[in-house]
Amino acid sequence: MSEENNNSFEAETKKTANEFKESWNQTTNNGDNKKILAGVLGIFFGQIGIHKFILGYNKEGFIQILLTIITCGIAGIIGFIEGIIYLTKSDEDFYNTYQVEKRPWF
Repeated sequence: MSEENNNSFEAETKKTANEFKESWNQTTNNGDNKKILAGVLGIFFGQIGIHKFILGYNKEGFIQILLTIITCGIAGIIGFIEGIIYLTKSDEDFYNTYQVEKRPWF
């Protein structure tokens, strides 16, 4: 009888745990969402375009580096603004816009 109670308690515990899974760190996109990484790197290292390379936009990353060199760093504000935009979008919206549709700028 005690073993049956343990098994049913264990099953009930697993069921309850599955119902209350934390959703803040769960992605519906197979873990491919790079929102936080791209956003933080855009804010701190946007002038060198590192956030573009993280998202797979190599051409745009090189353009960002070139613009920063030509404008003596003033074009680095673009990366800062993009980092803020990335972090303010919802996870789903960010994933659809920048990783599925491949929108390279803003």
